[in-house]
Amino acid sequence: MTLLEGAARIASFFENRSIPYFLIGGLAVQQWGEPRMTRDVDITVLVPPEELPEAVDAVLSAFAPRIPDARAFALRHRVLLVEVDGEVPADVSLGIPGYEEEAFQRARWVPAPGGGALRMVGPEDLIIHKCVAGRPRDLEDVAGVLLRQHLSVDLDLVRSWLAEFRPLVDTHDPLQLFENALRQAEQALQQQ
Repeated sequence: MTLLEGAARIASFFENRSIPYFLIGGLAVQQWGEPRMTRDVDITVLVPPEELPEAVDAVLSAFAPRIPDARAFALRHRVLLVEVDGEVPADVSLGIPGYEEEAFQRARWVPAPGGGALRMVGPEDLIIHKCVAGRPRDLEDVAGVLLRQHLSVDLDLVRSWLAEFRPLVDTHDPLQLFENALRQAEQALQQQ
C-alpha cells in the first residue's frame, strides 16, 4: 500500500462518517511545494469537543494503534497514532475549533489514486502550520511552497494568522520564520 492509498483509505473512513478532514504534512508539501520523501500520512479532523472520545474510539475500532494506550494519549495530546491496514502510519490530529474551522473552508480537493479526490490543506494554511511548528525542515518547506506557487498565495492571510499565533509560540517567532522563507523564495525567483 502506498502512502496515497493509505491516505485515501483513512480519508474515506472520515468521509463516510461526515467528519471534516484535510491532509497535511509531507503529502501536502508534495502537492503545494517541493516534493520530498515522507513516511506517514498526516491528517487533521474536526470533531466537537464533546464527541472526541467517541470519535477516537471509532478510529481505533477501524485502525490499529501504533502506541500502547493510544486512546489516552490522543485525548491528552490531541493526536491519535494509528496504522492503516498495518502498513501505513497515520497521525490523526484532532483539530481545535477556531483557526482550523477556517482552514477547513480553504482546503482544496486534489485527485486521489484510483479516482475520486482527497481534501488537502490549502497552501496558505500549510505555510501557517509549518511556520508555527518551526522545525529546521519547515523553513525549507515554506520556501518550497512559495516557490512552487510563484508567490501566488494570500500573504496577508498568512501574516495575519501568524501574528495571532506569535504570542502562543515560545520557541521561535513564526512570523519571522515566514518572512525569512519569503525572502529566500523571492531571491530564488529573481535568479531564475
